[in-house]
Amino acid sequence: MNIRHFLQFKDFTRAEFEHMFARTRIIKQRFKTYQLYHPLTDRTLVMIFEKSSTRTRLSFEAGMQQLGGNAIYLNTRDSQLGRGEPVEDAAQVISRMSDLVMIRTFEQEIIERFAENSRVPVINGLTNEYHPCQILADIYTYIEQRGSIQGKTVAWIGDSNNVCNTWLQAAEVFDFNVHVSTPPGYEVEPERAGLFGEDHYEEFADPMDAARNADLVTTDVWTSMGFERENDARHKAFADWIVDAEMMAVAKPDALFMHCLPAHRGEEVDAAVIDGPQSAVWDEAENRLHVQKALMEYLLLGNVNT
Repeated sequence: MNIRHFLQFKDFTRAEFEHMFARTRIIKQRFKTYQLYHPLTDRTLVMIFEKSSTRTRLSFEAGMQQLGGNAIYLNTRDSQLGRGEPVEDAAQVISRMSDLVMIRTFEQEIIERFAENSRVPVINGLTNEYHPCQILADIYTYIEQRGSIQGKTVAWIGDSNNVCNTWLQAAEVFDFNVHVSTPPGYEVEPERAGLFGEDHYEEFADPMDAARNADLVTTDVWTSMGFERENDARHKAFADWIVDAEMMAVAKPDALFMHCLPAHRGEEVDAAVIDGPQSAVWDEAENRLHVQKALMEYLLLGNVNT
């Protein structure tokens, strides 16, 4: 089987994602009913972190163990990567000692250079540009709770960050629409988002207009990791980009709310929304575990139908 990497959402086809979602349902059911499933026995996942994490580390480490494999945590501060070892050299060595690599870092260029020199599949655990594993879980969660996402409308409220960029790519793959509302100066940059089309998103100056009749309303923190120096300016710019009860009221009655977490209640989202009946954030967070198990299975074993 040819080596496949998951560096951006558009790296896979809709058919491949649908296969992974079908596997996710089965793998999740086995987990919930305590059925042993170890297809990756004696396989090793290396997790390289340059950015801090809760959900990414937990979901990948627990997921690999639940599939029968092993997970090794490397922080760049505690490895030769943090002392200036070239990414290319690290990729050559690490990929000779493992079966799969997940990287959570800053620039997308870093993970792409690593993948170019890796003998094993590489997964993007998050970069400044993209967060494909998060959107994999988000779309699965929507399908699990509401059915097909094709033709639906996702309202993105806030910064056009890595999560937003990945939603835009996913819209092209799954044929749904994204309504984006950002403050002036924080608009979508199509080239940075990696878009290969512009037919599935629309920008709105007023966030209420973006949320109107949406099937899903989603957001993220105003200041992503790596942009802390802009925190004061961002708090002023984003003051009106809060997902609150009034905004959810203009979305469809059965609209879901999602957030990749961690969340700042009272800033990008009101507590009444994230803790309310339309919120799917806890299912969304849990599903990181299950979709990533399906992803790792697919990258290492290809199509599995057991």
